[in-house]
Amino acid sequence: MALKTKIREYRAKHNITQEELASAVGVRRETIGHLENGKYNPSLKLGFDIAKVLQVPVEELFTFTDD
Repeated sequence: MALKTKIREYRAKHNITQEELASAVGVRRETIGHLENGKYNPSLKLGFDIAKVLQVPVEELFTFTDD
């Protein structure tokens, strides 16, 4: 299974930089970049924190595919 994320899409809608999102949820900017590129699976807490900042349900932000 692969984790797909719409972080980049929702971040653009809210005009938030990776740095701003990272600061808001307490991680490094690189972590947001890795999440957006599918190279990192977030903890449940981090996933919910990002969803809260981006004002979107967590299940809309993250999906699993059968890759």
